[in-house]
Parts: sequence; structure tokens; C-alpha cells
Amino acid sequence: MSTNVPVLPQGAGYGVVVGIGLFFSAFMLCLTAIQSRYTGFSPKSSEEFNSASRSVKPGLIASGIVSAWTWAATLLQSSAVAYRDGISGPWWYGAGATVQVLLFAQLAAKLKLNAPHAHTWLEIVAARWGTVAHLVFMFFGLATNIIVSSMLILGGSATVSSLTGMHTIAACFLIPLGVAIYVVVGGMRATLLCDYTHTTVLFAIIFVFVFTVYVTSPKIGSFGAMHELLTRAAEENPVAGNAHGSYITMRSKNGLIFGVINVIGNFATVFQDQAYWQRAIASRPATCVKAYLLGGLAWFAIPFMFSTTLGLAAVALRGDPDMMILTPADVSAGLPASAAAAAILGKSGAAALLIVLFLAVTSATSAELIAVSSILTYDVYKKYINPQATEAQILKVSHAMVALFAIVMGLLGLIFFYIGISMGWLYEFMGVVLGSAVVPIAMCVTWRKANKWGSIGGAIAGFCCGVIAWLVTTATLNNNVLNVTTTGGDLEMLAGNLASIGVGGIVTMVTSYVWPEDFTFEATRALNSPPTCGERRHEMTLEPVSAEAAAIEEEKELDPVALTKSFNIAAWASVILTLVMLIIIPLPLFFAQTIYGVRGLTAWVVIGMIWTFCSAISVVLYPLYESRAALRLISRGMIKDVFARGSGKFIHHTPTTSA
Repeated sequence: MSTNVPVLPQGAGYGVVVGIGLFFSAFMLCLTAIQSRYTGFSPKSSEEFNSASRSVKPGLIASGIVSAWTWAATLLQSSAVAYRDGISGPWWYGAGATVQVLLFAQLAAKLKLNAPHAHTWLEIVAARWGTVAHLVFMFFGLATNIIVSSMLILGGSATVSSLTGMHTIAACFLIPLGVAIYVVVGGMRATLLCDYTHTTVLFAIIFVFVFTVYVTSPKIGSFGAMHELLTRAAEENPVAGNAHGSYITMRSKNGLIFGVINVIGNFATVFQDQAYWQRAIASRPATCVKAYLLGGLAWFAIPFMFSTTLGLAAVALRGDPDMMILTPADVSAGLPASAAAAAILGKSGAAALLIVLFLAVTSATSAELIAVSSILTYDVYKKYINPQATEAQILKVSHAMVALFAIVMGLLGLIFFYIGISMGWLYEFMGVVLGSAVVPIAMCVTWRKANKWGSIGGAIAGFCCGVIAWLVTTATLNNNVLNVTTTGGDLEMLAGNLASIGVGGIVTMVTSYVWPEDFTFEATRALNSPPTCGERRHEMTLEPVSAEAAAIEEEKELDPVALTKSFNIAAWASVILTLVMLIIIPLPLFFAQTIYGVRGLTAWVVIGMIWTFCSAISVVLYPLYESRAALRLISRGMIKDVFARGSGKFIHHTPTTSA
């Protein structure tokens, strides 16, 4: 691979992107048909299509969170920072993107308390602050989806092209194709089921790489060999800013800078991405906090263990005849992981990485498609174009928006590729343009005193200051040279990220304390409120009994006292976990300047392995356990159909009313 020739034939790229993509589409179509026939939940309802009837249990929501948060960058960028900074990179990537999901548990609890029937977070903004705020924050919401989608396509297409030689243009457009098919047909529930399937395969392949690198590989095969190779690599090419130039230390200046950028940027992409609100909306009120805490802790293991394995292996195998020669552009594109996989396992390793990356990209893509579809349907079409839209019209527009954004995703990937913007550049840049709206959005949902104009002004001012700080710092540090390379520097991005979230937060908080509002949240609680009991009885003949039962169960769970208790639990748990992951563990290790020996590296990796096993149990086995009743229902229906065709179909009973 020293000549950087693709390990796999071009046909393998098309086989994975088209073949596996269409396979999963067919698989999801079958699951959707089974769901409609044997459970009574039909994606022909707009509520089921966009929010899975708000009835999904915590294990499946947690699995969906893990899958939606596992971008191409989760696997590729995390390995790139491990390749660049050593063992600090995986920690700062994992911790810096986990705490946002943990803290989002608070927003999920407040969502169920203050706007239990909202379809999007932008509906809440509109109900509280009106049209101007709605349009301003819609800009930030759609910008988030555009940047995230671009990173997905850029990372996926770059790796597919590197491993197989498949043309980047083809990869950009074919990757979203299969995803759009099953999202259009199955909606939110199909997306979550697909997420679960992808997460299961993802963990299986991660375990293969981990045990190959640290146990069976003739090139590495043990903790001692990994330590020896990393030590030699540091002697030949010391890491600037690391203690003694070592890869096996948490004392990494660049790692710490990346950690700050990572935390800020990912606050933006969690708090402003409808995909995460969508999962909170789809979850049962009583268990939404549990789902986000479980999903956040489970997700941490994926980037941490994946990059601690393949990112470090790429460093250890530098100079190996089977190892691809990596340029700075290759590292920015996220290629160390694919290079290491191919060097260790040859074609099978390259194929495994190609599959796991494709599954990560497509599962996150499905989340983005359904998220953008919801915003365009409810916040554009229904609010501004056709406020009296019928159920059929809403569903039709939802389908059309999924297909439209699939095409847009391909175009975005293509545009950024041809102007030379990589996934790594976008990853660090996202906080510059998105960070300013984080605090205003969080305050809108959780704090009655948040000032409308202060929040709008904070978001706009923070955006402007972030861009100015980024460009001025770039010009100052690079002799007024502004290009893709200079603007992508760590300090340049750090300045923009800090200015954006800092100014946005300060303006919002100061104005809200000086001119506080006294919002009661009655307007947001009334959003899309369900019909009264009399209206519900009238509509029962049109609604499947299981969906009706789910709606009644949801109403029972919307007890303000219980939801307030859930919020308090979320607040304490998420804040404590955030302090542990960002301060209590990493900062003492950073200031200690310790270079780990073989035993230290062994302990570091083994703890990661144990965490990964626990994560797999919580998001692969637990959802099966909690869905055992539904699985029994489906099994009985299928068995009945085998012996007496048509007898297993779920019957929509029409409840009788008393005289």
C-alpha cells in the first residue's frame, strides 16, 4: 500500500454502497410491512411517520441516539486525532461529544413537560417568541443539518474512494439513495429499527478490530508490542506539544485545544439538530431521560475504543510495507483508520471498515433526512404555506422533503469536495457558525425568564463575533493569508468557537437577567394538543387501537410532578457525569505529564474494552428484552398466518361506548 493503490476493486465500492444500501432498504420495507400487519402502527399516519406515535421505549431510543451520533467523523476524525495526538485524542473526542447528549437529557425532560406534543424544537420557538425568532433560529437549525450532512457525505465518500477507487461523485449521490427509500416508506420507526440493526453490526466489527490489533495480529498482537511501536514512533517523529513528544500521554497541548473545540462544536450539533429532538419527541415521557443518559454513556465507547485501536495502530505501523503513506490532507480527510485496517487485515480489514463506515454514514443520514423533513413540513409548509394542511397533505410533503434532501446531501458533498473542504475542516468549523445559538435555544425550552430579543440578538451577535474572531486570528497568525489550510488551524478554530458560544451565551443571559420575561409555557403546552375525550371517541374508528392506547398511555405519563422529578434527576446526573468526563479525569492526567508504561497502556485499553462490552449490552441486548411483548405479538401473528393465511393480521377493534 505504499503506493496508495486502493486495496479493494472499484466493484467492491459499488457493491457496498448500492448492494448493501438496497439490501437494508428491502429489509426495512419488510420490517415496515410486518409492523403494519401485526402491531397496528402504520406509517400511513403522519404522527407515526414523524414521531413513531411518541411510544418508543428507552432501549431503542438509546440505540437510535448511538446510531445517529455515530457519524463518519465518529470513526474517522477520532482516529485522525489519535494518529495526530496519541491517546489523548480518543478521550477528548469521546468525552467532548458525549457530555452534550447527557446534558440534552435535561432538555428532553423539559420538552415533555413544557411542549409534550411539539413536532420540532422550532415549533416551540415560534409559540414562545413569534415569527422573527422562528426564522432566525430556523437558519441555525437548517445550517446544522447542512453541515452535519456534508460531513457525513464527505467522510463516507473519501473513505470509499480511498479503499476502492470508486469515483467520489458516484459515492456522494449513491450513499443517500438507499437510505431515502426506507425512510420514505417507514418513517421514524423504520429509522429507529434500522439504527438498531446498524448499531449491532457496528459493535460486532469494532470487537473484531480490537481483538485483532491487541491479541491476534502478527504485526502488533499485544499491549507490549503496541507500547514498543508507539515509543519508537515518538522517537522518530515526536509529537509537538505532547510530554516528551510521546503518543502515550494525556499531556497533549493540541489534544486539549481539540477537546475545547470539540465540546463547543458538538453542543451546537446536538442542541440544534432536530434529529436529537426527534428522538426525544418519539420517546415515552416517563423514560426519555433514561434513554439519553443510557445512549450518551453507551456512545462514548465507540469513538474511544475505535480510535484507540485503529488510530494508534496507524501510528504503530508507520513505515510498514503494507501501510499507506499518509499526507496531512489524508489525515484531515480521516484516512488513518482505513489505512490501519487495510494494513492489519488486508482486503478483509478494508472491507470490514468499508461496511462499518457505510452503516455509520447511512444510519446518521436517515436521522438527518427525517429531521429535515420534519422541519420543512411543519415549520415551513404547515406554518407558512398551508396552515390548514390535512393529514394526507402533511404525509405527502414529508415524503417529498425526504427525497429532496437526499438529493441536496449529494450536492453538498460534491460542492465541498471540489472546493477542497474536508470532513476534518468542517468538524472543527461547525462551532464557529452554530455555537452562538446553543444557549438561547436551551433557555427557550427550560427557562421562563429568557428574554426574546436578548436571545435573538445573542444568536446573531455570537455568529458575527465567531466568524470575525476566526478570520482575524487566522490573518494575525498567518501573515494575512486566508485559505483552507490557514483557516483550519487549531488556534484559529478555537478563537472562533469560543467567541461564538461565549458572546451568544453572555448576551442571552445578561439581557434575560436585566429584562426578564415571565413566560408560563401555556402556549407551548397547547401546541398540537390532542383531541378531547369526545373528539377522541369520534375518531376511534379511524385510528388503530394500539396507537390509541399509546396516546392514552402517553397522557398518563405527562404528569408534571413526575416530569419535574425526571428533570432533576437528569440535571444532577448529567452535570456530575460532565464534570467527571471533562475535568475530574482528564485534567489531573494532563497536568501530571505522565508517560504511560506497558501496564498503564494495558489498563487504559482494557477499561475501554469493558466499557464497550457494557455499551453493547445496553443498546443491543436491552432493546430486545424491553420489546419482548411486541416480539411475542409479532411471532404469534406470523405463526397464525403460516397455518391459516390471514388469521394473524392485527385487528383494529372499534371500542364500544357506554350508553
